[in-house]
Formats: sequence, C-alpha cells, structure tokens
Amino acid sequence: MTNEPTEDGEETGAQDEAQVPALPDFLLDPPPVIAVCTLAWVVAVVLAFTVPALQTWRPITVAGLGLAAFGTSVFLWQRRAARRGARGAQTGLR
Repeated sequence: MTNEPTEDGEETGAQDEAQVPALPDFLLDPPPVIAVCTLAWVVAVVLAFTVPALQTWRPITVAGLGLAAFGTSVFLWQRRAARRGARGAQTGLR
C-alpha cells in the first residue's frame, strides 16, 4: 500500500492496515518445531526404504534428512553462541 494523499490532503497508509495478531508461544519456541520436522523426514526416509512403491522418493528423503540435520546443527551452534554472548549470534534463542 502506498502513502498517497487523499482528497482532503491526508496520507493513507499504516493507520488503515489491520493489526497482525501475534504468533502463539508454541510456534515461537524453535526446538519442538525442529524436532517435529526432523521426525517427519526420518519417517519419510524409513517409508522410502521399506515400501517398494516409494523407492523413487529415496534421494529426496535422504537429502531432506541431511538438510534437517544441517539446519539443526546451525540452530544449535547459534543458540550456543547466543548463550555465551557472542556478538554475531542471533537473539531470542532459548
């Protein structure tokens, strides 16, 4: 939305936009979300290697599991850096 003047000369903009509700606390806590997503990739890998009809999923599921492991390690690294007070670390990690 642009801030264009109206007929009476006032600008429209942020006042007209609706307030976005805050996210629930359980979505702001990263470890449970990371655990659920990683578990979903583990289940997908197990299914891809045990169900013959899903054998074409094998490379995708292995890549997804590898990406989940990489993302989890980056999260843990950033959380450790934030807890020790490193300057470049993300803020708000529990």
